[in-house]
Amino acid sequence: MPLAPVINYSSGLSTDLIDRISSDKNEPEWMLKSRLDSFKKYQLMDMPSWGPDLSGLNLDEITYYAPTGIEETDDWGKIPDDIRKVYDKLGIPEAEYKWLAGVGAQYESDIIYHSLHEEWEKAGVIFINMDQAVHEHPDLVKEYFMKCVPNTDHKFAALHGAVWSGGTFLYVPKGVVITEPLQAYFWMNAPNMGQFEHTLIIVDEGADVHYIEGCSAPKYGRQGLHAGCVEIYAKAGSRVRYSSVENWSKDTFNLNTKRAIVEKDALIQWVGGNLGAGVTMLYPCSVLAGEGARSDHFGVAFAGENQWQDVGAKVIHLAPHTSSKVVSKSVSKAGGVSAYRGLVKVTEDAHDCTVSVDCDALLLDSQSRTDTIPDLKIRNSDVTITHEAKVGKLSDEDLFYLTSRGLSEEEAKAMIVNGFMEPIVRLLPLEYAVEMNRLIELEMEGGVG
Repeated sequence: MPLAPVINYSSGLSTDLIDRISSDKNEPEWMLKSRLDSFKKYQLMDMPSWGPDLSGLNLDEITYYAPTGIEETDDWGKIPDDIRKVYDKLGIPEAEYKWLAGVGAQYESDIIYHSLHEEWEKAGVIFINMDQAVHEHPDLVKEYFMKCVPNTDHKFAALHGAVWSGGTFLYVPKGVVITEPLQAYFWMNAPNMGQFEHTLIIVDEGADVHYIEGCSAPKYGRQGLHAGCVEIYAKAGSRVRYSSVENWSKDTFNLNTKRAIVEKDALIQWVGGNLGAGVTMLYPCSVLAGEGARSDHFGVAFAGENQWQDVGAKVIHLAPHTSSKVVSKSVSKAGGVSAYRGLVKVTEDAHDCTVSVDCDALLLDSQSRTDTIPDLKIRNSDVTITHEAKVGKLSDEDLFYLTSRGLSEEEAKAMIVNGFMEPIVRLLPLEYAVEMNRLIELEMEGGVG
């Protein structure tokens, strides 16, 4: 059964609520000013008028802040039994024991668990929740917080800046290569809940890290909102992989913002899977600011009944000899809509750049829809750019072959869809790849709400 938060503040947004959030967290004056400035900008901005229909999102009914009253711990045994069972079912404690360097777990508006293996603490890695980082590392936070994603970006970035709560702060020192992934899992539990976690990742020169985020929520039949923010700073020569599987319930609006600034000879890799949420608008962005910087974007999306997956990638080439690769795969069934919306911008100074964009879509019936909406802004001629988009449907011959070998039609369709997505799913850690395949099978059976 879904769990109710320990404390549940009233819905709606006001300066009183923002004051309360900041007061509860005992934030410095500069953070409160930042929140109030974001709120002012939010009030002046219009809702996005392009893409999916957001008219069903009533922002006055959202609960923007729901503290749990649970003190953060690094001991799973100290978390209340009913909440710990949620994370046990998700397999988070077991994964931490077997193959993770550290874990953070957020429930509603609060991080309730956080840990980092001693080996990496001794190496100078900082892996803590964002609220803690504001107090313990104020100079770092103030230097980078909402500089990559400013509150002027769009209405939901401004909203995030006003009411953000929880999330992850990660700093990897120069030359440190973390050999195991770090993971954070965000669980949004209450009806009409909004979650606004902030993830700030700073990977110093020559360092290497793989960070994973998972997201989920039960279905209530009432709207929820996820408007988190991810800011990544990949310093010169660093390597960063950011993987995520977002499986919000289908009554959730997933309006997330993710962006990385990539310096000289650094690499950012985005690997993402979007299966849940009724409406998703998510376009991870790489700003290739240094010579030789690289970015890879690999994404899969599944749109079922009453779902609109509006996803893609943005790459901005600011420096010469930079390169980017975008591979997007989507599946639509039962009237679902999937759209690839991408931006590639190459500036006048970004000579000798290479860009590859490949979009594949699979339609499972005649009621579903897929769109490819690329935006290429090329400001110099010394570039190599390719863009390819393909749309296909299930092959009757493939279905006949598989069913003749003893599979049911639904099993055969699920196998074909898994095979279609496999080139990207295999880039996820094993446990997440298994989860993605199982979720796809459940979607094909109509068993995921």
